[in-house]
Amino acid sequence: MRLKDKVALITGASSGIGRETALLFSKEGARIVVVDVNDSGGRETVAMVEAQKGQAVYTHADVSRAADARSMVEVAERSFGRLDVLFNNAGIMHASDDDAITTTEEVWDLTMAINLKGVFLGCKYGIPALRRAGGGVVINTSSFVAVLGAATPQIAYTASKGGVLAMSRELAVIHAQENIRVNALCPGPLKTELLMSFLNTDAKKQRRLVHIPMGRFGEAKEMAKAALFLASDDSSFLTGSTFLMDGGITAAYVTPE
Repeated sequence: MRLKDKVALITGASSGIGRETALLFSKEGARIVVVDVNDSGGRETVAMVEAQKGQAVYTHADVSRAADARSMVEVAERSFGRLDVLFNNAGIMHASDDDAITTTEEVWDLTMAINLKGVFLGCKYGIPALRRAGGGVVINTSSFVAVLGAATPQIAYTASKGGVLAMSRELAVIHAQENIRVNALCPGPLKTELLMSFLNTDAKKQRRLVHIPMGRFGEAKEMAKAALFLASDDSSFLTGSTFLMDGGITAAYVTPE
């Protein structure tokens, strides 16, 4: 098992990438701290982990609040004695996020608070715990839009994920000699509730699909497998990376419609 005896904290673990990663990490031997604001979904993830004979605890945390970020790390150390893997995965894609002209300041601020500040706070309180454990891994969920403009305008989301990518690189350099690796997982468009609710018409979905060489949306389970690689010793010489899992979208040249 690639994560035997490790403790992994996963934010946004009530569904999507977070839930699939919790289940996969558990199968690979990790004990899981499930973090979310969706209490019912978070507890359901814990039950799913326990159903496959794994160990998990749930804690409610709004990642944009410093007290909550500090508390979730404390739960990890109190429950399992240490923290080895920090997966800052929680994020939002607001339905009213559009271009710079029409996106409201409120949508911008909310998106930045959760997607970018939330990662900062996770690292602020999580990295000291990794130090106490003698080292570890940070995985920050960014996006392909951190390196490529989105076909469907989502200016706040795109900017927030660009910030996550830049922050991940700097953290990787700062902590490289402390046995702490930091990488940014950059998914392409996924068939998750988050994106499907944003691309809420067939026309919007098709506008995304036309840009993906593989011709389909990715799956949360596929991102979980990428996260497992980043969390395990299989990627022991990998830090500061822009780890793109995007069906080829950033490799392709497509003329916009």
